[in-house]
Amino acid sequence: MIIRKSAAELERMAEAGEIVAQTLELVRESIRPGVTTGELDRIAEEFIRSRGGSPTFKGYRGYPAAVCASPNEMIVHGIPGPYALDEGDVLSVDVGVTLAGFVADSASTLAVGEIDEATERLLQTCEAALAAGIEQARVGNRVGDISAAVQRTTEEAGFSIVRSLVGHGVGRSMHEDPQVPNFGRPGTGAPLSTGMTIAIEPMITAGSADIVVADDMWSISTADGSLAAHFEHTVAITESGPWILTAVRARLLQ
Repeated sequence: MIIRKSAAELERMAEAGEIVAQTLELVRESIRPGVTTGELDRIAEEFIRSRGGSPTFKGYRGYPAAVCASPNEMIVHGIPGPYALDEGDVLSVDVGVTLAGFVADSASTLAVGEIDEATERLLQTCEAALAAGIEQARVGNRVGDISAAVQRTTEEAGFSIVRSLVGHGVGRSMHEDPQVPNFGRPGTGAPLSTGMTIAIEPMITAGSADIVVADDMWSISTADGSLAAHFEHTVAITESGPWILTAVRARLLQ
């Protein structure tokens, strides 16, 4: 069942989303060679709680940390710990915040120091795929329009879509209907209507789309060891256009 939100509820989600955006920016500023993903998790959790929010992921289905921190070939759900970042690494950081009963969710793949041109192109493509998906998040379109835009942007650049992982509705719960795949056909899927809130999150790789799940049953990586990227925003469907709720100041696209 798709749960649509009122204008007041969207404002509350935007408040949670602002904390998410600020947390990601703080993590970005804290990243450097030698810092561990566990340290970044501590920094993120302390900030989230200082703003009156709670880290949505911590305890969710038993997940043990405040954020997901996934280096290099790890796509998503990396558990922060002793891994120390190296120059040239990339780190996908996924943050969820619950505030006043509402959840916002966003992710970015961040460079550690200088990265090579091919890696930079992977990150730029994933971010462009997210932007293309958000552009289609309009009243009268369907989920498939978002999916197709993400797929087209990714594959035209020569990268692969991870098909076994999808975006999702979000709001009062971390995961709501509908699912938002990163591949599909325009004009298919659930219709988009005012008050829907969805997490659009391209997950792409420089090689194969096949995945492997680690022994911890959380961390998901590329099967061939190729680099991965993950970008995500929580977006509201409004009559005026897509509303990006996980920006430092929530942005409405005209």
